[in-house]
Amino acid sequence: MRDVTGWLTRRPDRLDDDQERRLKTILARCPELDRTAGHVRAFAELMDNRQGQDLDQWIERVQADDLPALHGFVNGIGQDRDAVVAGLSLPYSSGAVEGHNNKIKMLKRQMFGRANFDLLRKRVLLTA
Repeated sequence: MRDVTGWLTRRPDRLDDDQERRLKTILARCPELDRTAGHVRAFAELMDNRQGQDLDQWIERVQADDLPALHGFVNGIGQDRDAVVAGLSLPYSSGAVEGHNNKIKMLKRQMFGRANFDLLRKRVLLTA
C-alpha cells in the first residue's frame, strides 16, 4: 500500500517503467482511485507552479466528484482558504525554520530524562 501512495504522490516522470505499469494496472481496477490520483496530481501542479489563483476551480472539481476523503481535505482548506492561497502563490516559505524546530524537538525527546539542561543546550547549539 505504501508503494501505491508513493507512486501517486511522486511526479509521473520520476516513476520507472515497472512502477508506472503497476500503477496503471491498479488505477484501471479502481476508478475512484484513478479519479483521486487525478485530483492529487492537479493539486501538486498548483503547488509546483504557484497557481493559488486556480484553487477555487480545483475545489469545485473535487466537490463535483464523489470522493468523500478528498471532500474532507477540501473542507479543511476552506477553513483557512486565504492562508492556503497565499501558500500556493507566494515564494516565501517557513520550511527552514520548521526543519530547525523539528530537529530541536527530536533532540529534546532523545535527551528526556538523561541529563540536565546544559547538555541539551550544548547538543542543540552543536547541531545548529
